[in-house]
Amino acid sequence: MIRRISMAVAILIFVALSVWLGMYFYNKNKKNPIVYKVEKPFVADITKKTVATGSIVPRREVLIKPQVSGVIESIFVEPGQPVRAGQLIAQVKLVPNLNGLNNDQIGINSAQNNVETAKINFRNAEIELERQQKLYDQNVISQVEYNRFLLDFNVRKEALQAAENNLGLVRLGAAQRSGAVSNAIYSTVDGIILDVPVKVGSSVVERSNFNEGTTVASIADMQSLIFEGKIDESEVTKLKEGMELKLNIGALPNKTYKAILEYIAPKGVVEEGAIKFQIRAQIVLEPNDNLRAGYSANADIVLEEVKQVLAIKESALQFGKKDSVYVEIETQPQIFVKKIVKPGVSDGINVQVLEGITANDKIKMPIVEKEKKKTP
Repeated sequence: MIRRISMAVAILIFVALSVWLGMYFYNKNKKNPIVYKVEKPFVADITKKTVATGSIVPRREVLIKPQVSGVIESIFVEPGQPVRAGQLIAQVKLVPNLNGLNNDQIGINSAQNNVETAKINFRNAEIELERQQKLYDQNVISQVEYNRFLLDFNVRKEALQAAENNLGLVRLGAAQRSGAVSNAIYSTVDGIILDVPVKVGSSVVERSNFNEGTTVASIADMQSLIFEGKIDESEVTKLKEGMELKLNIGALPNKTYKAILEYIAPKGVVEEGAIKFQIRAQIVLEPNDNLRAGYSANADIVLEEVKQVLAIKESALQFGKKDSVYVEIETQPQIFVKKIVKPGVSDGINVQVLEGITANDKIKMPIVEKEKKKTP
């Protein structure tokens, strides 16, 4: 009797446990049906943009080089100072080269000989001009004949002056002519001093055909600035000269500057594994603008723009075989059919729909990750 009762209890426990396990796994695997959101197309303005990174640079930056080698004796300017063409920037003290003293002496002797020769030629030309002047005053020779002797006199005079200047340069390190000396360094343009990379006592090398020389100062016109940047090859074909750019400068976050695209490089360069093309744009400055060379900047470029067009969220687009693009239209509650569409301009969020749907269609929207997690 006890044995039968024990078996009955065991069977009941087994049946109850089986029923409980069955209910547990059934409830665990049971899923609520997915309910998709639908949205209607809307009318919107869509702008496709790209961003070019670069910097602000002067259109023309001039590097000032010395005409003679030596040591900087004086500097008369500092960065940020405006200068005019012909303004004195620095003075160079000539330092003789001990290894080249013999060559220097030969140069001095040669320069002295040139001066003596030039003096003789000038004196002869002067005497001849005086003689021809008398003949011209007596109408013995023509104006053309007289002008020939006058021209020869002026040429000999210039040759003498050049020879004397050359001798002075070799001897003293300076050439006297119109108050200017060759060991003095002058600005060649109007502008702002951007940098003076040398100091008093620094050695400098002259500019020559074989050496670009030491830069004493860099000067630029800060009223003529350009943006130089690079753009990806996939977007360069959509750019045209004359397009307007909006510059965002990192150091000046509260203002946007206008620029006009004026140059697109005909050849790309490899940068970080991608082909980039250089672009250049003229910055339109207002009277009170005060930009500095070297500012980093980003240029927003409008590639395509449409206004008041039928659009949907780009996330609603789906892609099928043979590059077909379609959306799913709700025909009945939570019943959808595919419909091929022709997309237009996209800004990455919204996309223009050229054909395939109407303003009254209900478009199936994808379930985002957060919604999936909330679904029991």
